[in-house]
Amino acid sequence: MRELTVGKNDAGQRLDRFVGKALPLLPPALLQKYVRLKRIKRNGVRAKGDERLCEGDVLQLYINDEFFEQPREDNLFLTLFRPSLDIVYEDENIMLLNKRPGLVVHADETEKVNTLINHIQAYLYQKREWNPKWENAFTPALCNRIDRNTGGIVIAAKNAEALRIINDKIRDREIAKFYLCITLGRMEPAGGRIECFLRKDESKNQVMVYHHPVPEGKTAITLYETLESRGELSLVEVELLTGRTHQIRASFADAGHPLLGDGKYGRGDVNRRYGETRQALYSYRLRFDFPTDAGILEYLRGKTFTVDEVPFRDKYFKK
Repeated sequence: MRELTVGKNDAGQRLDRFVGKALPLLPPALLQKYVRLKRIKRNGVRAKGDERLCEGDVLQLYINDEFFEQPREDNLFLTLFRPSLDIVYEDENIMLLNKRPGLVVHADETEKVNTLINHIQAYLYQKREWNPKWENAFTPALCNRIDRNTGGIVIAAKNAEALRIINDKIRDREIAKFYLCITLGRMEPAGGRIECFLRKDESKNQVMVYHHPVPEGKTAITLYETLESRGELSLVEVELLTGRTHQIRASFADAGHPLLGDGKYGRGDVNRRYGETRQALYSYRLRFDFPTDAGILEYLRGKTFTVDEVPFRDKYFKK
């Protein structure tokens, strides 16, 4: 239990607003819940959130110690009272999450709180599966990333061994990742392999495509198959054999068939005509191939996980 004493400058404030300012990590909805549960008292008796405080009042707060800390990047998950996750699969070692387009996976200069990793940590904290205060606690971590405006499956590890194994499998290409995308026009041939070299311009967060080795260029290999074409749009399945920044978007744009909605590599006039502001790209299927030993994740060998609803496919290629 912690106590807060109301000073002269805080007199006249509502109780809930005073506590909210004093504990910025405490979500407003959780604060109201604690008031209802009598975990916030005023001078030792039950209080209401809309009560006006007086100088000298003492509030008794029966609230977890974590909420009394100062906000930092590593504890902002506490502010998410209702974590929002689309869980494709979960067990004691990993989670597969269907990340919605528009959500960032980690904090960046534009968003600190509403990130995929914060929602995951809030979810596991509230399930009492994880607490950063536990001795030698492992912090749940993402094993792969997806661009803000791309949707699809992201792997999260619940323990250090799972993180190590998944990272090794991704590096050794033992996890097959499949994407759906909509391209402008039809690729010729309808299916095949794209090999090129990508070099990233960090200042522009953009990659350049080359068809010969270049300094700092990385090999990019993409398999694709056109599933259907309707008018000027084609629905294409892509398998990544390498995982480079903007690999699919840049490779298809270089081939003359940029992705619908892509504001960086695509065609603005076509995007505006369709009203699309995000690239039509979705990591919709994942297969754990595991030709080598997978340790504690051996049970995942050969399993495939698929996201059934891909918004742009249902919009433009509904059966």
